[in-house]
Amino acid sequence: MTQALKVVAGALWGATLLAGAGPSASNVHRAAFGVLPDGRAVEALSLRNDHGVTATVITYGAALQGLTLPDRDGRSADVVLGYATLEGYLAKSEYFGGTVGRVANRLAKGRFVLDGKPYQTPQNNHGNALHGGERGFDKVLWEVVDVHGGKVAGIKLRYVSPDGDQGYPGTLTVYAAYSLDSANTLTIEYTATTDRPTIVNISNHAYWNLAGEGSERGAMGHVLAIRADTYTPVDDTLIPTGEFRSVTGTVFDFRQPMAVGVRVRDAHEEQIVFGRGYDHNFVVAHDVSSAPRLQATLQDPVSGRGFELWSNQPGLQFYSGNFLDGTVVGKSQRAYRQGDAIVLEPQLFPDAPNHPEFGSARLVPGNTYRNVIIYRLTTGARANKT
Repeated sequence: MTQALKVVAGALWGATLLAGAGPSASNVHRAAFGVLPDGRAVEALSLRNDHGVTATVITYGAALQGLTLPDRDGRSADVVLGYATLEGYLAKSEYFGGTVGRVANRLAKGRFVLDGKPYQTPQNNHGNALHGGERGFDKVLWEVVDVHGGKVAGIKLRYVSPDGDQGYPGTLTVYAAYSLDSANTLTIEYTATTDRPTIVNISNHAYWNLAGEGSERGAMGHVLAIRADTYTPVDDTLIPTGEFRSVTGTVFDFRQPMAVGVRVRDAHEEQIVFGRGYDHNFVVAHDVSSAPRLQATLQDPVSGRGFELWSNQPGLQFYSGNFLDGTVVGKSQRAYRQGDAIVLEPQLFPDAPNHPEFGSARLVPGNTYRNVIIYRLTTGARANKT
């Protein structure tokens, strides 16, 4: 252990914020998670309630590093993919649980025009920009600005992205707030303000395996429902074509619950071939709403674990873990392979700045960008017998 890490560990290891005594009390536990090459300390903050649910967030990337959830028989498992140590995130992040931005998803050729001026961002994915560029929000250290316990345990992190960061204009001040309540509701809220016009689209990139990360069952047996009548098809570099296509009669129809693996390899569908599975935006609505709306439900029938996903965003990117190739070893010391997890990202439509028909990602001074993501977690617990 380095001297810097020893200092952090001495100050933080085992430190717990407790508040709100009683059956509905929740708390936050702070611990050292590692030290960056430049000597800055990374923390892990664990939000816990009295139903056995624990959500762990690390300050590197404001990432959801772990989520422990009991099954219907009370057996707990960590249900999001990630690394046990900071070194994994530094070596090959894979966006595990990360806060992705300044612009999540893809920008065609990394380019956009704002107020008549062209901008170029890093082309870090087959000639396109992905998740903010080479050093997006998932690869920076965030500052802890608030920690509280009580009926709702919560933390708030802040990152200030300077003007010109990854080619984007304007100084952007971003907050990521995580909270966990006694009803097993995990909420992530992103807000951002700018000092000059820019574009913003921030989301969370948690990889879900409700059987338990590293489980040999993977996530293809998970039953998914998405409240979308249309989706946005893509070209062979996964950039949307601009079309809104009906899901009716296609492998993209998840309006009724369907196991992910039933159609994920259907090569009759060109879109599946392009994505090596699902990697597409589903159109839940055409506007950002003032209140969250139900976007999707996900359940593992074997364990009973699941969640409802709510957000105020119009789009939901569904990615079926197609590019996990066995080269990453996760927290369970098992290799993550294709289909071992799925990702559900509430957001604006991908490449929106280059598609006026997709709505606007523009943020101006005086306005606040907001993406609220709510997971209403369920354990499938059986009712007590009398």
